[in-house]
Amino acid sequence: MRKEVCLSGSGGQGLILAGIILAEAAGIYDGFEVVQTQSYGPEARGGASRSEIIISDEKIDYPKIIKSDILLALTQKSCDKYVENLREEGILLIDSTNVTNIPSFGGKIYQYPITEDAIKVLGNQLVANIISLGILIPISGIVSKDALRQALQDRIPEKIRELNKKALEHGFQIGENLNSL
Repeated sequence: MRKEVCLSGSGGQGLILAGIILAEAAGIYDGFEVVQTQSYGPEARGGASRSEIIISDEKIDYPKIIKSDILLALTQKSCDKYVENLREEGILLIDSTNVTNIPSFGGKIYQYPITEDAIKVLGNQLVANIISLGILIPISGIVSKDALRQALQDRIPEKIRELNKKALEHGFQIGENLNSL
């Protein structure tokens, strides 16, 4: 098993943190081999941001994504840019708050207004990254829910931990609903 995941959007959306949490869940708590890399534009906020995670049950001999199995796109620009590197049978999760031009793609497409929902339900758009992680688990099965919960607990500062826990559980629920459609 080897899964390549790309979390993409713009700076300030917390995708680097989300990638680190996902990698720690897979590596530390679920016992997989993991590599996590990141890139972002020179801008502090608003520039391109990407976190790549490779999860495998065997040694990882090349630390870069060759073809994504899963792409999370929180912005139109990131969707347009990275969908070309998504496997034809892959999973595309888009934030329909910001991505309105849906690419033609042969795999599974899940759309949900993640940022809008973060504001409406939890009162803070900054947890869209954590909601996204929660959605990814039921639709992909890449890590266990318990591993992701533990990684979040360990990585998020105490003063914002409760909000992020709610965001993760909310994401799990959304993902389960999307997966049952």
